[in-house]
Amino acid sequence: MNKPLRRIALFCGLLVLALLVRDNWIQYVQADELKSDKDNRRVIIERYATPRGDIIVDGKPITGSKETAGSDFKYKRTYTNGPMWAPVTGYASQAFGANQLENIEDGILTGNDDQLFFRNTLDMLTGKEKEGGNVVTTLNGAAQKAAYNGLEKQGGKGAVVALDPATGAILALASYPSYDPSSFAGNSTTTDTEAWQKLQKANNDEDPMLNRALRETYPPGSTFKVVTAAAALENGLYTGAGQQTDSPLPWIMPGTTTPLKNEGNIPCKNATLREALRVSCNSVFGKIGADLGNDKMLAEAKKFGFGEEQFTPIRSSASVFSDNMNPSQTALSSIGQFNTAATPLQMAMVASAVANDGTLMKPYMVDELQAPSLDPIEKTDPEKLSQPLSSKNAQILQSMMETVVKDGTGKNAQIDGVTVGGKTGTAQHGVDNSEKPYAWFLSYAKLADGSSPVAVAVVVEDDSAVRDDISGGGLAAPIAKSVMEAVINSKQ
Repeated sequence: MNKPLRRIALFCGLLVLALLVRDNWIQYVQADELKSDKDNRRVIIERYATPRGDIIVDGKPITGSKETAGSDFKYKRTYTNGPMWAPVTGYASQAFGANQLENIEDGILTGNDDQLFFRNTLDMLTGKEKEGGNVVTTLNGAAQKAAYNGLEKQGGKGAVVALDPATGAILALASYPSYDPSSFAGNSTTTDTEAWQKLQKANNDEDPMLNRALRETYPPGSTFKVVTAAAALENGLYTGAGQQTDSPLPWIMPGTTTPLKNEGNIPCKNATLREALRVSCNSVFGKIGADLGNDKMLAEAKKFGFGEEQFTPIRSSASVFSDNMNPSQTALSSIGQFNTAATPLQMAMVASAVANDGTLMKPYMVDELQAPSLDPIEKTDPEKLSQPLSSKNAQILQSMMETVVKDGTGKNAQIDGVTVGGKTGTAQHGVDNSEKPYAWFLSYAKLADGSSPVAVAVVVEDDSAVRDDISGGGLAAPIAKSVMEAVINSKQ
């Protein structure tokens, strides 16, 4: 071979080598990056080439898939009772992606998860069409319906969270107003895009896509007095529900000349802990917070979950109890005002820990991941999160909360034949408390055998209500009652 031909051959060999190196680089090094590239339409087409697996409640799917016409995306997502379940499922849209369970468990639902590799390989060899797996939730359909219908009937805005105190399983997670994920599940530039735009906060003051149960933090108002009472018991400031508190009336906040006022003419002077919770004495619980100090109050709040995001697996915003507060600020924070802010999930966790004899379980909503064959892939085991109270102190606090429902502000949550503990709250907000207050209610149900199958938190924002008619006992307690009844009835 002459010299020019050798050069040409060597050059061609180098080109082939470079091609092989580049091909292997793309296939093995850049594969994951290209696969997730938003501009790789082939990946998106493949994603919607087969039906997604389903999200399951009570053994039945609340999602589905249907064929589409006039698109290279063969299947799109459908939802049963979409607005009711949207805070749980989230959405899966050909045009706008996915969020919440639809996104977090996307690998299982599309069948692309590594845990399904061997099954997918077998299906490829046998020519069987790839299938998605299922996400089995902990949700209770009857409780979710009661929660959503209660919020819808009340109107305004709000959220409900119900937990199983013994396990942390989420039984209901409702947010209102809501949206139907089916309305923009496709990729039509007219119908789907128009529906999406109408739901965006910039175009809709109701902000229906906000998951108020997990992502919105509210001043918890007097429901936070449950945490303050727990702090008083745990730190030995008081040792029993019948012990009188050293609480003058009026009580002047430290470093100020301002009394911490109570609502109406209620018997708060040196009231017992039980009586102070029953009639909701600001002066008593504000003084407890100031007496304990910021550090001890913050430590107790953290034991209940404040200051940390929760992953259910959907992320929940961190609730707030501030640090570096002076005594009067600590007093206001200890009655759920000033900077204190909590998600409905967080306050359900407070009620749950009290009901579970002081043990707080980690909240979760996915019970099991299933292969397309329905074989279990992964099972969630209940997990202890913290111990905010001793068993003894939790039972003292239970007796106090049960008095609130039996003889106090929570009477609207009473259930025949069931022991109910609760705490109402009417949380002020806005500049100089100019906005309509939020109505809160925390509760748990206890059966005759001593078990507690459900703890609930409800918050209602009702801008149309007459200000003087807004109360946790009036607006939120009836919703909590219906959710507790739904859980109890489903277990019978």
